[in-house]
Amino acid sequence: LNLVGFIFVVKNLLEILGNRSSSSPQVVSPVHPNVSQGCQGGCATCSDYNGCLSCKPRLFFVLERIGMKQIGVCLSSCPSGYYGTRYPDINKCTKCKADCDTCFNKNFCTKCKSGFYLHLGKCLDNCPEGLEANNHTMECVSIVHCEASEWSPWSPCMKKGKTCGFKRGTETRAREIVQHPSAKGNLCPPTSETRKCTVQRKKCQKGERG
Repeated sequence: LNLVGFIFVVKNLLEILGNRSSSSPQVVSPVHPNVSQGCQGGCATCSDYNGCLSCKPRLFFVLERIGMKQIGVCLSSCPSGYYGTRYPDINKCTKCKADCDTCFNKNFCTKCKSGFYLHLGKCLDNCPEGLEANNHTMECVSIVHCEASEWSPWSPCMKKGKTCGFKRGTETRAREIVQHPSAKGNLCPPTSETRKCTVQRKKCQKGERG
């Protein structure tokens, strides 16, 4: 009888211990159930909803807006409109200023958005005094004035295309434009001059008259 009672007690104890172990809390993984380690596209960690959460070494983390949602992506270089900054724990892409299309950092723009002109890293509505807007490069540039070459020597004194058979004629000289002006630059001067001339009359040789 004592043996039967002992076996019954041991059986009850084993059942109690079994129930306790089955009802004890499970060990929870430190990683969020939606976070995956086996990510694609350069992500170190990611989630189904937010995309990349962290990037592999040397890649830049950037948030891309898709509708109302922002998705994290990892890129080898920052996209247009962003500049990259490397930190010890993360390499991050940060958006340029609103009027800036591409930038080196938050204070230095390298290309402005439409309607703005670039000057010393800043985007301006109008160019400062002494500069003018270049609508091709969308930059503020120095005003370029016209430059002309030196005058050529005066031509021989002529009349009606001949150099003989007259006393009073005209002579001309010319110069070339070596630098055309920009929009606000000084206009170019005349490139030719004519003046009256007087020569000692000489008879035209055979073949020169007519």
